[in-house]
Parts: sequence; structure tokens; C-alpha cells
Amino acid sequence: MRNPNQPSARAVFMNGILGENPVFRLVLGVCPTLAVTTTAINGFGMGLAVVFVLTCSNAFIAMIRNIVPDKVRIPVFVVVICSFVTLLQMLLQAFIPVLYNALGIFLPLIVVNCIILARAEAFAQRNAVIPAIVDGIGMGLGFTIALTLIASVRELLGNGTMFGIALLPATFEPAILLILAPGAYITFGLLLGIVNAIVERAQKNKAKGGANA
Repeated sequence: MRNPNQPSARAVFMNGILGENPVFRLVLGVCPTLAVTTTAINGFGMGLAVVFVLTCSNAFIAMIRNIVPDKVRIPVFVVVICSFVTLLQMLLQAFIPVLYNALGIFLPLIVVNCIILARAEAFAQRNAVIPAIVDGIGMGLGFTIALTLIASVRELLGNGTMFGIALLPATFEPAILLILAPGAYITFGLLLGIVNAIVERAQKNKAKGGANA
């Protein structure tokens, strides 16, 4: 039976998508967010890579949380995360080499992605395996949605395509700036403001509805 003081699986999952979205709400993992979002496929691919590592590492850390001494907790977490990142690299290199090459150095740098270590420390080591898996999937998908959204805007307006498919007419003059480094900051900043304004307005409306009830 679920502890009534613990959030439901749905709440844990949606927390990663909206409430504590790693990119738009917590502003974590900004380095890969800005670097790999030149195309939608790269953003989507990096997001799925983080889903895999985050879910697997969360599950494993939740399983061993009661046997790992507190003094070596962080090194153990890093070794676990590193192992899953290495496995992911081998799988991508063997089966999806195009994505492996596109993500480049940012793939092994998932090891030090603060989102993954933060969830291991804040959630996985404090909860059972199933909630840890749900948290990993939710946070990973929240990260994937954010990267794909940023990358889609940059690719569409900067190149006239999305996922490599031409969507705008040939007469469209692309804003090349958006697929360059400054464009990453501009797009990220604008979307960050828009998403936070929407979420905060929704939270205020929910609070008003609860007060009126």
C-alpha cells in the first residue's frame, strides 16, 4: 500500500514534465541544452539518451541505497552513472553512429550532467525502485521536451526545416543567427520566460480555484 504522505506516481511523473522541468524550471543541464539544439533530431536524441541514463541510474541507486555508506555515496553514484553512459555510448556507436557522431563530446559528458546526479541525490536514494524509475522517466522526458522545443525553433527559423524536413517556402530568408551560439541563448531565454509565465499563471489560477472552493 502506498504511503499517503508520498506523492502519487502521476504527480512524480508530471513534476518532471512541468513543475520541476529540468531546463525551464530548474535551469539545469544548460550546457548540452545550448550546444546540441542546432537541429531537432540532435535535441531529441540527446533527450532520449538522458532518459535512458537517468532512468537506469535512478533505478539502480534506489536498489542499493540501503547498503551504500553515506561517506562514499557520491563516488558510488558517479560510478553507476558512468557505467550506464558507457553502455549507452557503445549502443549508439554500434547501432546509431550518425547520432553518436552528432552528439560528440556531449554524450560522455552526460556523466557530469547535474540533472542526473541531482535526481540521484534528491530522489533515488530516498525512495523505492518504482518511484525512482517514474521520476527518472518524468525528468528525462521533461528534458527531452525542452531540448526538442528549443531545437525545433532554432532549426525552423534558422534553416527553414524541422527534423531535416523543409517546412517553409524557398522564398523564406532564414535567420542564420538562431543556429549559431548567440541564437541558442536568445531562443533559450525567450522560451524560458514564456514557459515560466504560463506555468506560474496556471498555478495562480489553480490556487484561486482552490480558495473559491
